[in-house]
Amino acid sequence: MDKWLFLQVFLLLKGHDVVFSKEVCSKTVIHSCNDCIRSGPYCVWCKQLNFTKPGEPEASRCDTKAQLIQKGCMDGNIISPSNVLQTEENKPLITDSVQLKPQSVKLQLRPGMPHTFTLEFQRVEGYPVDLYYLMDLSYSMEDDLREVKRLGQDLFTALQTITGDGQIGFGSFVDKTVLPFTNTNKAKLQKPCDEKELNCQPAFGYRHVVSMTNNSVKFNYEVSKQFISGNLDSPEGSLDAVMQATVCGDKIGWRNSSTRLIVLATDAGFHMAGDGKLAGILEPNDENCHLESQLYAKSNKMDYPSVGQIATQLKNNNIQPIFAVTKNMEKVYMDLSAMIPKSEVGVLSADSKNVVELIKKAYDKLSSKVTVTHGELPENVRVTYTPICKGVVGTLGDKGACENVGVGQLIMFNVTVIADACIDETSFFIGPLGIKDKLLVKVSTRCECTCDDPLVISHSHCNGKGKVSCGMCSCNNGFVGQKCECSIGEKDESSLRVACRRNNGTECEGRGDCVCGQCQCHAQEGGSTYHGQFCECDDENCEKFQNKLCGGNGKCNCGKCECNPKYEGPACNCKKSDEQCRTPSGSVCSGRGTCKCNQCECLEGYERPFCVVCHGCASTCQTKGKCIECLGFGTGSFSKNCSMACKGLQYDMVKELKVNNPCKVRDVDSCWLSFSTTQLDGIDNYTAQILDTRECPELPNIYAIIGGSIAGVALIGLLLLLLIKGLIYMKDLKEFRKFENEKLKAKWAKADNPLFKNATTTVTNPTFTGE
Repeated sequence: MDKWLFLQVFLLLKGHDVVFSKEVCSKTVIHSCNDCIRSGPYCVWCKQLNFTKPGEPEASRCDTKAQLIQKGCMDGNIISPSNVLQTEENKPLITDSVQLKPQSVKLQLRPGMPHTFTLEFQRVEGYPVDLYYLMDLSYSMEDDLREVKRLGQDLFTALQTITGDGQIGFGSFVDKTVLPFTNTNKAKLQKPCDEKELNCQPAFGYRHVVSMTNNSVKFNYEVSKQFISGNLDSPEGSLDAVMQATVCGDKIGWRNSSTRLIVLATDAGFHMAGDGKLAGILEPNDENCHLESQLYAKSNKMDYPSVGQIATQLKNNNIQPIFAVTKNMEKVYMDLSAMIPKSEVGVLSADSKNVVELIKKAYDKLSSKVTVTHGELPENVRVTYTPICKGVVGTLGDKGACENVGVGQLIMFNVTVIADACIDETSFFIGPLGIKDKLLVKVSTRCECTCDDPLVISHSHCNGKGKVSCGMCSCNNGFVGQKCECSIGEKDESSLRVACRRNNGTECEGRGDCVCGQCQCHAQEGGSTYHGQFCECDDENCEKFQNKLCGGNGKCNCGKCECNPKYEGPACNCKKSDEQCRTPSGSVCSGRGTCKCNQCECLEGYERPFCVVCHGCASTCQTKGKCIECLGFGTGSFSKNCSMACKGLQYDMVKELKVNNPCKVRDVDSCWLSFSTTQLDGIDNYTAQILDTRECPELPNIYAIIGGSIAGVALIGLLLLLLIKGLIYMKDLKEFRKFENEKLKAKWAKADNPLFKNATTTVTNPTFTGE
């Protein structure tokens, strides 16, 4: 078979939702045909009367088609809404402006069921092209501007080789005219270039110069009037310019049916969102057009756009950017191009002489790669694409792409649409990136059954008390039941249904129908029937042993095994025997457990095999001390009812204990009692040996203690007095020695004091001769 013919057959099968995987109906709560088809893409409904057996729920009408036919439902009674595709009337694929077929489809989908249709695309020769040349006019681009002025006619000539219907526009940019991006000195704003530069235009952000035109004379004339400008930093406001050139469609002159190109020529990087904060510009870019008198009016009031904003607007306006940059900026713009679909990067020569050839190569790359994707999708709708390029089926993904697509070459895309839930009619667009042609997809869901029921108000199938709706009875007021057999009179049906709910839970545990306030339980797959007041009992889901219910040694009753007389265990998997549970003394599990499946199930704390060891139990040295005191010596808190409180303890008084580490406890007289215990079979059953003598400490000598205390206090007082006396003596001795030292250092004056008069008066007797 020819490969292309095989491909067409494959597409036809896909378009009719041929599914090769196993169909499964994952049913949830089903009360009607509508519930059924909403529960899964492969769930169908049987409307055949008397299809359900007595005790079988109406929900059994819902299953896969194969299962229902196997159960006896006639093919003509199966309700299975399928996906429906409606397309517009077939038209020739290639027209003056249409490259995409179909242009509009309407889908009615089953929730969860995929539907695939084919989208065809064929490149048209001579398709209209609008090219907008956006140039950096900072001072470093002076020689490039001279070359662009000279190459204006060459641009038009190159465009004519691409298409017979081409237009060119021109715009320029530098940067925001605020610090730190531009010198704000008044003179510098008017002439931001070097002094030697005679032709220099004032600083500006973005200027739209020439709208789209096919008049080369007009284009060359307007471009020839442009002069260089300048700014301070290296990055430019190129993203500001791209945003305005993209969103100002009417002023730029973009045509509706054309390939739209923006050629960005620069030798520098770019500012982006957040850089405006350096100049105190905090208002984010609003992605709207603000061209006034051909200038970007909000250049100094609004921040630069982000790369994401640029990518979104380029996509929304079907514009493909070509970044013509110098070699040193190639890596920067390659990274930018990776974030902008349908964009190309070309390297400019030092003076832009190769710009014409660069544009031609970039256009060929852009136009030869066709990438189909969608706009914003409605909620609960998914779309995937499988490209078919030159007869080769590509991989499934959220977009489809074919490369090296020539003029006139037909390529196709399998478009698969899935609605995950019931939705109202909605729509979205699918189309190639950078191309105006779009496919309008209208989507709605098929969530209602159309059963063509007989127009009989009182149908015999419903005991004349209701009508048939998709095989089920829809009862008249005052009647309920699977066949409207229950008359409730003036009662509220909900009050009857309350009686079918255990602890306000699910009605009849989801295993039966509430009829006249009583549960009619459903049959199970194994043939038995749920039972109990609320159908709570299930006789097919007890534990199994060797893949047999209750091990084949009992019967299942309400979820638990009732074993035959000689068997026991949760699945009746054990013969009744206590051989492995008997201790050497002959007791079963030491009287501290029960024997099940020939193994001891011990009381809490005790361990297998014979429930002897209890690592978690308290020591008898702690728990039996009071009983030992009252039994052996008749004292303690249990002395008044010792026989009752200690009836599980047997004892003997001995002269000597034959154990290495006996228990020791204090009695009320602070004497030490020594004993040992041995556990017997049973719970709290011990025998004890008690040492008949107690270890009582000697009483202290009260008089010696008192006398010693007094003597000690006196001695301490005496020592304190001696200490104080010693300290005082040492202080006095220190002061005396200090006085002596100062006395030795004193120097006394030898001159007489004229004011001093001696206290002694000498009187001479003139008559005394001394003889």
